[in-house]
Amino acid sequence: MFTRRIALAGIPFLAFPALAGPAAAQQGPAALIEGFHTTLLDIMRNAQRLGARGRYDRLAPVMSQVFDLNAMTRIAVGPSWTSFSAADQQALTEAFSRWSIATYAARFDGFAGETFTTQGTQTLPNGDQLVRTTLNRTGNQDPVILSYLVRNSRVVDVYLTGTISELASRRSEFAGLIRDGGAGRLTQELTRRANGLLG
Repeated sequence: MFTRRIALAGIPFLAFPALAGPAAAQQGPAALIEGFHTTLLDIMRNAQRLGARGRYDRLAPVMSQVFDLNAMTRIAVGPSWTSFSAADQQALTEAFSRWSIATYAARFDGFAGETFTTQGTQTLPNGDQLVRTTLNRTGNQDPVILSYLVRNSRVVDVYLTGTISELASRRSEFAGLIRDGGAGRLTQELTRRANGLLG
């Protein structure tokens, strides 16, 4: 176990396109997440200047490389995924990806001296790796615990407070939308939400 802190001062904006392919695999899961956090801090510092759409544009290429958004869509949808046509799967993946990135763009909309700390990396029995981190807030606010599940050098889930799977939470929510109108209903709803977050 180890602890590393990432602060905004003195860290340049990370050029994530250089991390595609083998380079991303070589750097290890902790470094992958730390690079992502560096990008978040830079976006937070420039949040007002960028606006929601500007933050989205900065995040989109980074999250597309750091997160396995295709796998995350399948996990969030659950067993219904295999019953969808290829066209529905593609449309749903695009809508889920856009909504996920828009959600981060909306969440990280300002900077007040926050830092991220990497607490350590745990290798799970199936070979996945869990990178445990905290978002340290100023004042008397408690830190936010964020754990990233990394599989094949990309994030496939995020655990809030260290134990709550974001995708498991989404799955129960998505199941109702799928029952109402299949893949098309879920795609429509995710598109609506992303549009709302981006103004």
